Amino acid sequence: MALKDYLEEFKADAVALYESTPGATCKGIAADLGVSRGGLRAWVLLARARRGEEPVRPPTSSDSGRARQPSRASDEIAERIAQLEERVRELEASEKKLTTERDILRKAAKYFAGETHW
Repeated sequence: MALKDYLEEFKADAVALYESTPGATCKGIAADLGVSRGGLRAWVLLARARRGEEPVRPPTSSDSGRARQPSRASDEIAERIAQLEERVRELEASEKKLTTERDILRKAAKYFAGETHW
């Protein structure tokens, strides 16, 4: 099987898509884009190294997701607001993912339209 050579712009878009998608896996994003999981992972690690970041972010204490029971109405309201804010973040991330996917597909369509010589 021949190795494919991807444009740097495509690689950057793929990394941006992976990093902007909460709960995304390299396997899932790679399958969506039609690239190998290992290739996408290498691109992500390289991009993080270029930015001077750690390759893998260890979980923090704020990620533990402690459950608490509200004792007053104000606690219930504050919890509901936090839930809604989290939902907004999820929807914004989803919108960003869809926008990035659309842009990648547009660029691919332009590229392949330019290659056809009928």
